[in-house]
Amino acid sequence: MSLGTKKRAQTRLAYMLVLPATLLILGIYILPILTVFGISFTDYSLVSNYYEFVGLENYRHMLADEAFGNAIVNTLIYASLFLPSSFIISLFLAIAIQERKQFRSILEVLYFLPVTSTLAAMALVWAALMDSNQGVINHWAGAVGLGPFNWLGSETMVLFSMALISLWSVIGFNMVLFLAGLTAIPSSLYEAAAIDGADHPVDRFFRVTWPMLGPTSMFVAVTSSITAFKLFDTVAILTQGGPNRSSEVFLYLTFLEGFEYFNMGYSAALSLVFLGIIFLFALVQALFVDRNVQY
Repeated sequence: MSLGTKKRAQTRLAYMLVLPATLLILGIYILPILTVFGISFTDYSLVSNYYEFVGLENYRHMLADEAFGNAIVNTLIYASLFLPSSFIISLFLAIAIQERKQFRSILEVLYFLPVTSTLAAMALVWAALMDSNQGVINHWAGAVGLGPFNWLGSETMVLFSMALISLWSVIGFNMVLFLAGLTAIPSSLYEAAAIDGADHPVDRFFRVTWPMLGPTSMFVAVTSSITAFKLFDTVAILTQGGPNRSSEVFLYLTFLEGFEYFNMGYSAALSLVFLGIIFLFALVQALFVDRNVQY
């Protein structure tokens, strides 16, 4: 067999091996997105067999929709509460656990346990903990002279409560990622920094740890951002967008339009806008962080 024939045979084999995964990605991701894209230009409804092409009408309606603006604001407020906390607390826990010599494995398992839990089921547990009358959290707050707080029934507290529940579920995952990044930092860098006079923990962090955690930090920031904008299950189970639509976030509004009000065309348009916001946010964040990453 000639070299050219052998190379062509290897190329065909490579394409055949890649083909099943390619078809799976097309069927699970690409085709549904294209279908949603097409539906977003129609007035398709789940309660009618007849629909017609309406062009950009769904997108024009979106700009004038008060519910859309309210959902965007609620989502941004929630993200502003969730993102910094999930990043800083996870990094602090990772550094603290890495320094420990005893019970490190036990602590890693304990912090990671919420990640393995079903958030939909645990939301019911959180509803009991945050009960304004008999909740354990209000009992503890009262013991130190605070509260009681109406965690899920107050317009000013509900998004904070949603952020608290989400933090509980994601901190362990981000902590493990940071631990992996910390473990990969060579000890020789810390020794070299100590020789140069950076032997204080704060100096070690800003001169060695933080720059070398660049790739991990970028990944955690992007995944946490996507998680922040994907808030849905706890809202659907605990508040249903209330009180007074103060917890009606973007994905929950999309669900309501599609499966409660049966405006599937408008819901598809909202889904595409959501996908675009996530993509742009992650892209800008990745480009911004990548400038200061030390590989």
